Formats: sequence, C-alpha cells, structure tokens
Amino acid sequence: MPAQQLPLPDLPLPQLLRQLDFDRLARYREHLAFYLGQHWSGRPRRGERRLTFNYARAVVDKVTGYLLAGANIQVVGDETPAGLARARAAERALRAVEAANALGQLDYETELDCAVLGDGAYRVAWDARAQEVRVSAPDVQGLFAWRDAAQPGRLDAIAHRYRVGEDEFIEYWTAERFELWHGSELTERLPNPYGFIPYVVFPNLREPKQPWGASDIPPLVEVNRELNRAFSQLSQVLELSGNPIAVLEGVTASEGIAVEPGAVWELPEEARAYLLDLLQGGGVALHATYIELLYRVLHDLGESPRTAFGHNPQGLSGVALNTELDPIARKVERKRRIRTAAYERRAWMVLQLLARFEGLEVEGLRPVMQWGPVLPADRSRQVQDARLLVDGGIVSRRTAAAALGVEDPEAEAARVREERSG
Repeated sequence: MPAQQLPLPDLPLPQLLRQLDFDRLARYREHLAFYLGQHWSGRPRRGERRLTFNYARAVVDKVTGYLLAGANIQVVGDETPAGLARARAAERALRAVEAANALGQLDYETELDCAVLGDGAYRVAWDARAQEVRVSAPDVQGLFAWRDAAQPGRLDAIAHRYRVGEDEFIEYWTAERFELWHGSELTERLPNPYGFIPYVVFPNLREPKQPWGASDIPPLVEVNRELNRAFSQLSQVLELSGNPIAVLEGVTASEGIAVEPGAVWELPEEARAYLLDLLQGGGVALHATYIELLYRVLHDLGESPRTAFGHNPQGLSGVALNTELDPIARKVERKRRIRTAAYERRAWMVLQLLARFEGLEVEGLRPVMQWGPVLPADRSRQVQDARLLVDGGIVSRRTAAAALGVEDPEAEAARVREERSG
C-alpha cells in the first residue's frame, strides 16, 4: 500500500477520512476481537461443545512483558562540565514528566495494544492550564497518517479523530499548521505552536514496503482455533465416556426400556445390550498427542518457547536456558530496534516543549534509549563485567548503571556520595 498523499484542499477532512484505510481498520477490529477471545465463527450446532483457551492472548502478554524490561531514557551531550550539568537537568525534567504521566503503566498498555493491533502511537502536547507536558497514547484506530514516500517512517501530516461524549473531533497537524474540526465544521486553523507534529506513530513489527505494522496475532489464529477444536472434541469424548452410551442390538421397539439407575430391561431372544467404550484403542492418547503437536506449533509460530511460561522440566540454566529462550529474545530485539527510535523521538519532543515553555536548556542534548537484558542473567557477573568496563575506561559509570537497570543513574550516584560522606 503506497504512502497516502496530503489531503486535497477542496475535500473536507471529515469526508476524506471516511474514505481512507478500510482494510487497516478492519484488520485492527479482527485482531482485537481474536485477542479478546472471539475465536469461533457462526452459531454452534445442536449439542456442539465450544471451549475457548486464549493462548494467543497469553503469548502476546508474555512477549510484551519481556519487551519493556529495564527500559529507560538517558540524556547525553558534550563532556564539558556545563554540558554534563545541562544533561543532568534535562534527565531530571524527563523523570518528572514520566512520573506526572505515569509513563511506566502507559507504556505497557500501549505496547500491549500495539502488539495486538500492529501499530502504536504517542501524543506529546503542552497543557496550558496545568502548565505541564502531557503524554498520551491515542487509539491508532482514529489516526490517519500522510508520509514521506521516500521515508515511510517520517510523517508529513496526521489526522486524529476522536469522540468526546456524543461529539466527534478531528485534529489535523502538519509541521506548519494546526486545524481543529468539530463534526463537519472547521472551528480553528492556526500556525503549529510547536514547530513539529506532536505524534509518534510506530509499527509493532515492520513489513517490507508497508507503512503500517504487523500484529502478533495472525500467526497464532489457525493453531489457536485448532487447539480449541481439539480440546472441545476431547472434552466431549471424556464426558460421554463418563456417561456411557447404551447400545441395544436386535431390539425393534423401546417401550418399557427406561434409562435410569437400577433399571431392568427385558430383551427379546438373541438381542443384546452393551456400553459403548469411546476410550478403547487408545483414542484419548491420540487426542493428547495431537494437542501436544499443536502446542509445539503454537510456541514455534509465537516465538515463545514453553520455557518462557515456566515449563522447565530439565532444570536448564545458564547458557542452556538462554539457548532455549533465544526465539523470544530475537523477537523482542526486533521490536526494540523499532521502539528505540520511537521512544527517543518522544523524549526529544518532551525536551523541546520544556525548552519552549519552561526555558529548559536542551541545545546539543540527545535522548538515548537504554534497554535491560531480555533473558535471565547472572547479576553478580553483570556487575563484575560493568566494573571492568568502567575501570578500563571503556564506558562511563552512568552508562554502566543504566545497563544494570538503574533508572536514574545520576540520582543514584548522588545518594551513594551522600551515604559515603555521612
């Protein structure tokens, strides 16, 4: 799908949006419905049992939990005393914005939504009434993007459609102007007060030549449905075996035959009665074997080994455990490459707004995303390695602390100095 062109000036924006992205929005609805457990289609047949085990949701939640482990933003600048002081001040300002907007929780919810739908977004704006930066995560089902054809990740314009009560609003942003629509009426048009489009739109996983991202749900759909069918069939077999079916041979009429405890039947000569054994011939074992195969397919397609869910009968540890968990680590790393640019862009926007409205000095400063290890690690070995790197002049103490998962290395270092001086 090619990148969209900018809206035509003679076509009202609300009317234009109603003609865009039907396929993308339909995919969002399908993926969300499946994540919420709507796995069966059509009405059940009479007597049909439909069990739903939402493994797709479990896999998506698990991968998302791994993704954000140890995530934090640092600010770097020149190595002069003044540059370091400005970087520390900018970091403290970022931490205050993170706390005020509860970004830890917001990021997890957004990443979960992004994994399900295939795309995620953040909005960074200045709240004039509260005199602070507001970071929110708009629903991507209401976003429409116009992109640079040569660089699909770069936004030329964005429209954000949302509802407040019964009223529909649309915000339209370019780097030069801002428009606000209420229903079908343009109520505001003014220069962009920020100088940049205050949205970060990013894909869950990239598909070649596609401007929008790929969801984690589609690879799991068929195998999850087949698991539901297999479990439903096995459940019905076991129930019927616990309430066995009576088979009568050589009987032409059913008068006087009552199915109840202690009942005595009088059968014609040469007729016979017996219970139908649905478990004979290893039928249950065959079902169980098939379900185990489906489990393997599910974990392979979801890139989430059963070990990631705590299944470790061999007691693996160290290198062997990391090798077992390698598929989920690779998937998380692919996502982190995309998220690094998105979160650094968001932090840059926050700093620009603080500079514009609060006078924060940000010239020459650059946000840098830091990630913690994906897989279980030997903490003492990590500390030892970090110490060797610092002593060897390879990395700074701040970088080493960030790699060890310290969210605010500068504040932690200040506390250490305070304890030592005390």
